[in-house]
Amino acid sequence: MSSETNTGPMIGQRHLQTFLLFMAIVVNYMGKFNAGVAIVAMTNAESSNPNFPEYDWSEMQRSYILSSFFWGYICTQFLGGWMNRRLGARITMFISTLGSSLLVLLPPWCVSWGGWQAYCGIRVAMGLFQGLLFPCIHAHLANWCPVNERNRLGALANSGIDCGTLVAMFVSGVIASSSIGWPGIFYVSSGMGICWCIFWLLLGADTPRKSRLIGEAELNYIENSINSSRKEDTEKLKVTGRIPVPWKAIWTSVPFWALIFTRCCQTWGYSTLQTELPAYMNGVLQMDMKKNALFSSLPYFASWIMAFVYLFIADILLTRGIMTITAIRKSINTLAFFTPAVTLIGVSFLDSDQKTLSVVLMCTNIGINAGSTIGSTINTIDLSPNHAGIIMGIVNTAANIMPILTPLLVGVIVKDVTNRFEWQIVFIISAVLFFVGNIVYLMFGQMVNQPWDAPDFLSKQKDSHLQEEGHSKALEANKSQFLEDEKRKESEATNENTDL
Repeated sequence: MSSETNTGPMIGQRHLQTFLLFMAIVVNYMGKFNAGVAIVAMTNAESSNPNFPEYDWSEMQRSYILSSFFWGYICTQFLGGWMNRRLGARITMFISTLGSSLLVLLPPWCVSWGGWQAYCGIRVAMGLFQGLLFPCIHAHLANWCPVNERNRLGALANSGIDCGTLVAMFVSGVIASSSIGWPGIFYVSSGMGICWCIFWLLLGADTPRKSRLIGEAELNYIENSINSSRKEDTEKLKVTGRIPVPWKAIWTSVPFWALIFTRCCQTWGYSTLQTELPAYMNGVLQMDMKKNALFSSLPYFASWIMAFVYLFIADILLTRGIMTITAIRKSINTLAFFTPAVTLIGVSFLDSDQKTLSVVLMCTNIGINAGSTIGSTINTIDLSPNHAGIIMGIVNTAANIMPILTPLLVGVIVKDVTNRFEWQIVFIISAVLFFVGNIVYLMFGQMVNQPWDAPDFLSKQKDSHLQEEGHSKALEANKSQFLEDEKRKESEATNENTDL
């Protein structure tokens, strides 16, 4: 009994891997979302440091820059899942983060001669590299998380989304106002990513069994926990990387489509604020860069804190058997979607005379929305641990079409960044999508392993088809034999009549 409950050290290798995943998201999000602050500084030098070049870009050109990252990002989600299955998460995530970190160095050197088009090109390339990341993160969690810790460790790793956005907003604003100006935003982002790559190569491992640092007790704990929820041959197949992907079953799965739709709605609302919040605060609320950086980052600080609050509550509800995982995910997701739907509408009616209330509502909006990580983001692992990387690649591809569209829509609707009524339309659209997305999730979402997750699903399906085919052939043979017998009897009867 003691060997079964021995989980190894209090802080083990599974916790280290989770922390490395958390930091991977932080450094990649720093490079991904620093553009929101950088563009404000690059087009309004007086709001940050006037000693650096200023560019006269229209609102539509800014929207292209913000959107361009996702043009590349959606193209490599499937590739990320495929590379994870072939090369493992360790190598794929290293390639992803290193490529993005080197590219983020380029804007200060290229924008001076290539303009906003060059910046767009760089961000497209960054998106291509970062698109490899999240399929690997979810597959890595599926390999390292004991079943009863999956909720906790998955949420901890994904809290890097909020922390990364917080760092991107706040640190970028501080750097832009410092002596190194807006170019420093890109240098710091690059340095953080390269440092992470070094630690990842030294400490990362694709599976517990491949780790050189893990103890025997923790290794047995993780493997026994995972094996207890799967068939015995799952791990054998997974080690050899030969679990076939049941594409038809996945694409015809209702819970899978419910998750895609829900993630698209959440990403629409969240990305609208991620990319446009600095512009909104600078235009409508009339904040300078230092205040903009602080107040733009506050909602993400609230989100980061709330992520741990949600995690603590969900952990208690699950471990004490108060609620099932299905009830926990759907309840938290409802709170995380419906609250922002209400607060976004409220924000849209406020102006520069109500800055404090605007910031409070923004903090409430994004802070409460942090529950979507536990509510729906890590639902990919519930549906299919064996295909978590592939599923995340598909879901992330669909969801990240939204950040392509939201800046472009803002560019079409918002002609004057100081016009509150134009921003109202933007926020109300997001509120409606939050509401509808959760309704679909409540009706069709599921938090259990799907039948097509089984490693022998396709072989059993094939055997079933063969049995049906054999049964069908047997029936046809019996029918043919019956018809032949009838013909023979008729022929014999005819011959007898002829003899008479």
